Amino acid sequence: MQTEVFGGEQRVSRPVRPLWTAMKRGFKGRCPHCGEGKLFTSFLTIADKCESCGEEMFHHRADDLPAYLVVVIVGHVIVGAFMGVEATSTLSTWQHLAIWVPLTIIMSLALLRPTKGAVVGLQWALYMHGFGDEEDLIETHPEV
Repeated sequence: MQTEVFGGEQRVSRPVRPLWTAMKRGFKGRCPHCGEGKLFTSFLTIADKCESCGEEMFHHRADDLPAYLVVVIVGHVIVGAFMGVEATSTLSTWQHLAIWVPLTIIMSLALLRPTKGAVVGLQWALYMHGFGDEEDLIETHPEV
């Protein structure tokens, strides 16, 4: 495994993968490599490999990043909209609950899958977590 030095010259002879294209393909639920095959086998389960180009996807590690991103995005939109409506109208608490709770749930569910796809596309484009044909080693604490 090669040691990376951040901020230095990149000496790896790997071809550059298009970051934004890969993320856009992942956002659409397509393979970040070819853009043809399906990225997901169910709502949030990533396919082991692309059915079109054969690119392996099983080693991705999106973990909690998509959920954190969705919470930040939905939280900012909902809180901003809530504050705007509260400042311009006189809705009761029950009316606010009837509007904002379902809207929050719907937005969260609608954004979670595309966000996870974009994160997998990011990992593929940057050769992260097995997408660079290197074994992922678990880092341990140095001996003192």
